[in-house]
Amino acid sequence: MEFDWCAVNCVRELRSQKIPAIVVNYNPETVSTDYDESDRLYFEELSLERVLDIYELERSEGVIVSVGGQIPNNMAMHLDSYGANVLGTSPDMIDRAEDRNKFSSMLDDLEVDQPEWAELDNLDTAATFCERVGFPVLVRPSYVLSGAAMRVCTSLDEVKNFVQSSGVSSEYPVVITRFIENAKEIEFDGVAQNGEIVNYAISEHVENAGVHSGDATLLLPAQKLYTQTKRQAIRIANKIVAGLNISGPFNIQLMAKDNELKVIECNLRSSRTFPFISKTFDFNFIRAATKIMLGIPVKRHPINENELDFVACKAPMFSFSRLAGADPHLGVEMSSTGEVACFGRDVSEAFLLALFGSGFKFDKTNKKALLSCGKDRLEFVDAARTCSLLCWRMSIVYHSFMCIQRKKNHSNINRTRL
Repeated sequence: MEFDWCAVNCVRELRSQKIPAIVVNYNPETVSTDYDESDRLYFEELSLERVLDIYELERSEGVIVSVGGQIPNNMAMHLDSYGANVLGTSPDMIDRAEDRNKFSSMLDDLEVDQPEWAELDNLDTAATFCERVGFPVLVRPSYVLSGAAMRVCTSLDEVKNFVQSSGVSSEYPVVITRFIENAKEIEFDGVAQNGEIVNYAISEHVENAGVHSGDATLLLPAQKLYTQTKRQAIRIANKIVAGLNISGPFNIQLMAKDNELKVIECNLRSSRTFPFISKTFDFNFIRAATKIMLGIPVKRHPINENELDFVACKAPMFSFSRLAGADPHLGVEMSSTGEVACFGRDVSEAFLLALFGSGFKFDKTNKKALLSCGKDRLEFVDAARTCSLLCWRMSIVYHSFMCIQRKKNHSNINRTRL
């Protein structure tokens, strides 16, 4: 749905600029496959051969790959090598952002902090790296799709089993990264033109870093970020945008711990948060990005988070209850099957409305709930038992107090009667 929204708004902007728009999509459950949304629809697979056939048949002036998710983004380099005109950010820069080895090297050159990393050539390299930084570590190939083929490993045996069983392609390097626990994750979404940011939005995850952004609960504007942390995020984003010479949409994921920011990754395409930030700020980021990709100058639209009198919350939806034996544990690979976004007068109202909208059920008899997620669930049990014990003791004190009060009231009534 998120990428469908991005594709449709891109098409509508193209048509408003009197540019015929041709859509290639094979998903019937999308608005972009409605016959009246585009000038021509090809209900075909998103493969390099098929896209090139359509590109040549239609004699297209260019192709936009940055509004349809990761699959078309992965084709950018191949399309460019066959002579297709990829609009927006250069395919070479897309490759630099997607290739973990190239991207991490670029961050080092820009003096932008990131979790320690190394290219995984063999298990000896992995053993040396893990011994130096400690476990857990994140092992991932380049050009991953929704966190697929990524794994958080807590021992060298897990690293070895993952590399041997995952069938990782040798075409792209595999990178092993130190996994920082108990860190806050931040999303920096925006559009840029010729390496300069035109507009942006900073949102924060409710869950700690390590949960896939599609499974995380997001708050916008960010509620628990220091002003200095936001300034650091803007400075880092400016460096990355200039280093990649971005023209179009982009998404940067960062983690914050002890007021220090580290970059996780950068996607040179629209992200699943673009509809969310566009509706929250009442500014269509995709339409602006489309104009930029067409070479049309775009003026910065002023957004002042402090003037918003509401908070927006985006919560994931899951189908664990419909899948027998499914493990509801969240991790680096995406598990959600939908999302709900709601506005509230404060963060509590927005969060609760989003939970209700996603189908979360509260116990109506008790009307209380305790939520916990991640690896801290076992530690949470002890805290819950302590809370339960405290509540029980407070309940005894409360009932004792009420009994004393009732006796006093009864005594006063008898005295009045006498």
